[in-house]
Amino acid sequence: MCSAMNAHAANEDWKQQFQKVSDEYFDQVYFHYGPTGGTLVGYHQYDAQMENFSRKNIDAEIAALKVFEKRIEAIHPDSAAADFGPRSDHEIVLANIRSSLLTLETIRPWEKNADNYSSTCANGAFSLMERKFALPDDRLRSLVAREKQMPALLADARVNLKNAPHVYTEIAIEQLPGIVSFFESDVPLAFADAKDPALKAEFAQSNAAVIAALKSYLGWLKTDLLPKSNGDFRIGAETFSKKLSYDEMVDLPLDKLLEIAWADMRRNQAHFNEVAKELEPNKEPRAVVEQLGEDHPAPGALLDTFRGTFDGLVSFIRAHHIVTIPSDVRPIVEETPPFMRATTFASMDTPGPFETHATEAYFNVTLPDPSMKPEEVEGFMHSFNVGTVISTAVHEAYPGHYIQFLWVPQAPSRVRKLLGANTNVEGWAHYTEQMMLDEGYGQPGAGAKDEREAKFLRLGQLQDALLRNARFVVGIQMHTGKMSYDEAIAFFQKEGYQSKETATMETKRGTGDPTYLYYTLGKLEIMKLREDMKKKQGAAFSLEEFHNNFLRQGFPPIKIVRAAMLGDQSPTL
Repeated sequence: MCSAMNAHAANEDWKQQFQKVSDEYFDQVYFHYGPTGGTLVGYHQYDAQMENFSRKNIDAEIAALKVFEKRIEAIHPDSAAADFGPRSDHEIVLANIRSSLLTLETIRPWEKNADNYSSTCANGAFSLMERKFALPDDRLRSLVAREKQMPALLADARVNLKNAPHVYTEIAIEQLPGIVSFFESDVPLAFADAKDPALKAEFAQSNAAVIAALKSYLGWLKTDLLPKSNGDFRIGAETFSKKLSYDEMVDLPLDKLLEIAWADMRRNQAHFNEVAKELEPNKEPRAVVEQLGEDHPAPGALLDTFRGTFDGLVSFIRAHHIVTIPSDVRPIVEETPPFMRATTFASMDTPGPFETHATEAYFNVTLPDPSMKPEEVEGFMHSFNVGTVISTAVHEAYPGHYIQFLWVPQAPSRVRKLLGANTNVEGWAHYTEQMMLDEGYGQPGAGAKDEREAKFLRLGQLQDALLRNARFVVGIQMHTGKMSYDEAIAFFQKEGYQSKETATMETKRGTGDPTYLYYTLGKLEIMKLREDMKKKQGAAFSLEEFHNNFLRQGFPPIKIVRAAMLGDQSPTL
């Protein structure tokens, strides 16, 4: 009895120590050095602060991370006695610290990626604009404080950026005109309701200074940095494996991961080819890809097309007991902000877990750039065909990212609300694309008007799956030096069944997001977990209960979700 009481007391003492140190980590490091992230999660004490990428500040962040790495390590729990929740949170925080150190010390985007600086400025402003969590004057006051720090941030870029990869500098140059326009037009419009004349005058000055600094930065990138941008974006096999281990708790060798990627890609290609033959027996599958791409809404109707998917998806989810939807509030469909348009077609922007006043969620959709030629617009719109529109609406909203966000309040701890893994977040959203069709959505009378459209919806889902399969292979091969940038574009077209425009955007993204294999990787981990739960529970298995229990965990690596739901340490793949 005495020994059990001692074990219980030790467990409670450990939990309290960990809670204290992890809270200090968030307050003193995580948000201190990433204040825009503080605004986004709903911690508005950070609203007037701005990221600082001076070398002095980067060195201070590295030192602080190392201090907290030692402090967290020093209070490692006795695994036999510690509760699973805090024990797994301990793993998550430690992995987050190690990932941050890997990024700052080894990957070094602050030394290579020009877009980090200009997009950080845009994001710092956008985070104060998009949600009305305070009165316009209060938010504008914070914006002015941030804007006053932006010219120095852009000046630090000129000191820090060394031997940048050419593609990174190109992306920054591509994004900057949109960012300048954003500060010229969108930012003033967002604060048109501000009333304090002195504050508005101060804003006019700070905003003009930011615009001038951004234009000067763009000129410097074009004339100075771009000609000298001969650096390598590849992070190499060792760093790739470490990043995957820290971010996703996946430690399979890269060659084994490639085997998994190729096997899933071949399955999806075979399924696509089979459905394409059923639709068009006399055409090659590649021709059916082109035909599928041509069946898209007009660019001006795209946002309304996405809005029009919600009723049918919600009704199906409820009628077929797919997952519990905790709220009737719908996300707001809008055009993607300018600073995100170069590398994404669609995204979900949800309020932070601690945002109490402005709880709108935004479904961002990237429209063709006005400067595009008609044939470029057509190629771009192929990514929004009849099938991929449904697949994207499922992925971003119902029951993908938006539903997952609605479950966040039930996550068991502050750590689980703030830190997560892309294999969980993107894996869940990608998993739902296939799961919804497998459960019957997209059949005649349930999302499709006839059998032919049902087949096109399946082709759209499979084309999106092949896109993610291609990311899996390209991410590993490109960053380990086994595939060139141009070969990656060709791979997305040939093996991923994508248009040239999509292939180019996806390859660009992969240069700076090496582990974007997490979509397919997470989906496969979730599918294995579901099958293992079915085996364990037998006739008692409920798909809705499985999904609810999965989402209730927050969004940690699937390894942790799996241990919580199955009660063992069996492999995730």
